[in-house]
Amino acid sequence: MNEKSVLRALTSTLIFAVGARLSLHAQTAQPYQGVVGRTLADSKEWWPEPVKAPAGAPNVVWILLDDVGYGAAGTFGGLIQTPTFDSLAQGGLRYTNFHTCAICAPTRSALLTGRNSASVHESGFSHVQMSAGFPGWDGRVPATAGTIAEILRDNGYNTFAVGKYGITPDEEATDAGPFDHWPSGKGFDHFFGFLGSATDQYKPDLVEDQAHVTPDGRHLSDQITDKAIFYIDRQKKAAQDKPFFLYYAPAATHAPHMVDRYWSDQYKGKFDKGWDAFREEVFERQKKLGVIPANAVLPDRNADIKAWDQLTPDEQKLYARFMEVYAGYLAYTDFEVGRLVNHLKEIGQLDNTVIFLSIGDNGASKEGSLEGSIDRSIRGKPVTEEENVAYNLAKIDKIGTPDAHQGNYPLGWAQAANTPFRYWKQDANSEGGTHNPLIVYWPKGIKDKGGIRTQYSHVIDLLPTTLDLVGIKAPEEIRGIKQQPIEGTSLAYSIEDASAPTRHTLQYYYIFGSRSIYDNGWKAELAYPNDVVTKHVTSNPPLDENAWELYNLNDDPTERIDLAKKYPEKLAQLKAEFEEQAKAHHLYPYITFDDLYAGRIKHTYLPRQPLPQGTLSNSR
Repeated sequence: MNEKSVLRALTSTLIFAVGARLSLHAQTAQPYQGVVGRTLADSKEWWPEPVKAPAGAPNVVWILLDDVGYGAAGTFGGLIQTPTFDSLAQGGLRYTNFHTCAICAPTRSALLTGRNSASVHESGFSHVQMSAGFPGWDGRVPATAGTIAEILRDNGYNTFAVGKYGITPDEEATDAGPFDHWPSGKGFDHFFGFLGSATDQYKPDLVEDQAHVTPDGRHLSDQITDKAIFYIDRQKKAAQDKPFFLYYAPAATHAPHMVDRYWSDQYKGKFDKGWDAFREEVFERQKKLGVIPANAVLPDRNADIKAWDQLTPDEQKLYARFMEVYAGYLAYTDFEVGRLVNHLKEIGQLDNTVIFLSIGDNGASKEGSLEGSIDRSIRGKPVTEEENVAYNLAKIDKIGTPDAHQGNYPLGWAQAANTPFRYWKQDANSEGGTHNPLIVYWPKGIKDKGGIRTQYSHVIDLLPTTLDLVGIKAPEEIRGIKQQPIEGTSLAYSIEDASAPTRHTLQYYYIFGSRSIYDNGWKAELAYPNDVVTKHVTSNPPLDENAWELYNLNDDPTERIDLAKKYPEKLAQLKAEFEEQAKAHHLYPYITFDDLYAGRIKHTYLPRQPLPQGTLSNSR
């Protein structure tokens, strides 16, 4: 081979090799610093430095549960045993003033990007019927809002996700893609789980990487935990010192509530006293634990919820069983998280792992109706309360089993699980819809083990907090695409100082009409007039935008005393701030449940392919 051919071959090889390396970390591309001469003797080789995580950077695990509520888990005063969560809290910190977005897709998009949901196009959902052709509503997280996985991967981490993703547009969720909005298109090296909002726990709409796969019949939580452990072990075998990021997001405890009787039967008889007694007992436990303010007062039972002692014996029997199953479902979820945590300890990785555990992506779910639901055959039909109770009572042994395709508890238990707050999931106006427990665990970085942090915080804060703790700066560009500013506030300041003043002082919330804004302890909120899940949507009155309420959460953390008439100027100020936030974050136009159910949103997307039988991908 002559000199010219050698040089050509060498240059081609060099370009290919450099290109192959840079394709994985395009944002860190370095200008070529070698010398390419006419001959090899005149040339000087150069290779870009491989991307590495900061020295000593910890592994990062984000755990996000679904539809739990503030007062369910024992770790925050609830009556459901969660020993794994207890252990993490005792070795870490409990954040008692942490907030989510009141419903799943907005929370998940905000969490993964560190920006408000409307800023990343997820004011509603990625589902066709609950999205709209506007910048804040189309359900497509843009490339300008890079995820935590993209940032960490481009800074030397391996990235894995298992469980619920929930922000892939329906019409893109087939094996034909496109895959830009799949986890693999948003920075995850590997994914195992489901793309929709809910799925059957034994026959899930299961995906691995970029293809649908056949579930093996085990409970989904068992499968995703095994897969998470597999991903970690495979990575550590190949690169022991390389850190990983794991996003562990089980379907639990979203409906359908499905769990082996081994777990649910442990709670037999435990809820026979009912939801009123549950709320009172949990409230007292929360006071003793210090996870609610000392001045908190338990609010009245939500409207439409009957007192437990006014129910018939059959209703009490049925409703108690619904809660036994839910309790077993959450206890089992704690067990599966425990398997993951114990494995990290066994392989010597736990001490150098930061764990963020959000116990819920919104408040406990109100989607089970007043009487609870078991399967599809009666849900949505115009039946009376008595007919629904009789139907469910006849199938009481099916609750929690694979046959309970829509299993969900009654609303009375939803408020109980949200103790000490009013209302529930979807209510962006209420603390019951947005106030969730957060645990931060990091053996090497947290000295105040078992400490409590009361600083106001929001799900958008976890991304900047993570970057601060691992020593990585938020990038201005990812793969050549200029990035939107991170909108969250790092909580790193509060880890060392329990008394540090809150830095996240202003936050808006909006879910299909219900809305609120928080500003330094004050909160203005507008509620949707009727519960659109439990009442016929056609009978809802129009939203009254003059029906704002005002609360001082410093004095009244459970929102009992409406101060709107007493402080009209303060209310006017907060309402104006909400409009400013709506404009700044592309929340306009305001879309309500009435707009959705009245068919005012005209969709032009192509329908997705049919799902396997038994899946619930489009369920909220």
